[in-house]
Amino acid sequence: MTPLLIAYGLAACVALVWTVVRLVHKPYAAPLWSLTVLVACWAIAFPFGIVADKQATVVGLTPMASRAIQHSLLLVGVNGLIGFFVFSALPVRRGVIRSAQLAVPLVVAIAILVGSALLTPPDARTRDNTVPGVATLFLTADLYMGFGFAVAGFWALAAARRTDARVARGLRISAIGLACIVIADCLFVPAILLRLTNALDAMPDASGTAETLLGWIGSVFFLLPGIVVFLAGVTYPALAQRVAALRLWREHRQADREITPLWTLLMQTFPEHRLERLTGRSWREALSVRAMASPIPELAIVAAQLALRATACRARTCRARHGRRRCASGVSWRSPRCRSRRG
Repeated sequence: MTPLLIAYGLAACVALVWTVVRLVHKPYAAPLWSLTVLVACWAIAFPFGIVADKQATVVGLTPMASRAIQHSLLLVGVNGLIGFFVFSALPVRRGVIRSAQLAVPLVVAIAILVGSALLTPPDARTRDNTVPGVATLFLTADLYMGFGFAVAGFWALAAARRTDARVARGLRISAIGLACIVIADCLFVPAILLRLTNALDAMPDASGTAETLLGWIGSVFFLLPGIVVFLAGVTYPALAQRVAALRLWREHRQADREITPLWTLLMQTFPEHRLERLTGRSWREALSVRAMASPIPELAIVAAQLALRATACRARTCRARHGRRRCASGVSWRSPRCRSRRG
């Protein structure tokens, strides 16, 4: 078992737990149901792929049957990805109708997978594309995956036109990754056909889909980068939101540091209302209404008056210097970054 397969299995299990937890909190979210189907199918397909690679017979299933089950689950997962973007772009009722229409090619592809597994000799290697049944299975799987990822990219772009800028940018990045995966599948198909006709020889340590140099090029230069770009697009909205929150936190920290002299003056003027940290009390007592209702009305009034006076002075300074409501730095005079605060 290669480290890449181990990483795939662990990532699929973690993602499955995460989606199930999210689904418990939002049981009526149709896109989340589709995403859960995607992750669950790809996680369940992992052990069947391992069994097929080892040419083992488990619970009466031949290696070729395990391979057919693996690819059937992968195709159902691709259909779940299509449903995720369809439900993100359309209302639930229209999304159900369109998902049912897109499920017809899935049924046909799974039927071909099952038929090819039944017609393949039991002793055939599950990655030997010189065997017609094995080649038919991989051809069907790659053709449907190319179709499924192309449709998912189309609906991702459609959903990008109906959402805010940050999410739309992530969806467009995901569509670029899906396009790379489609190109990889388009390279796998001719590689399998050339291997079936013995026009190409298998690589010495073949472990890819097509076991040829053409399949290796598709995997390394298109499939893996496409997966990375797709995941980057999926995580981009949340990451951008965290970066924006961090930037806002830094601005608040800067404003807090700049207002420290004001609070110091207030504490010197009203020492009887100093906010001390109390120790030896439980958190329930510290958060009670009686504990938090401290008598500091004078301090609050004076702080508000001083803050309003400082804001008004800043505004008059900006208008007197520049004749407009923005300072020379190009930011609003209300912003902590306004230069007039230091002038």
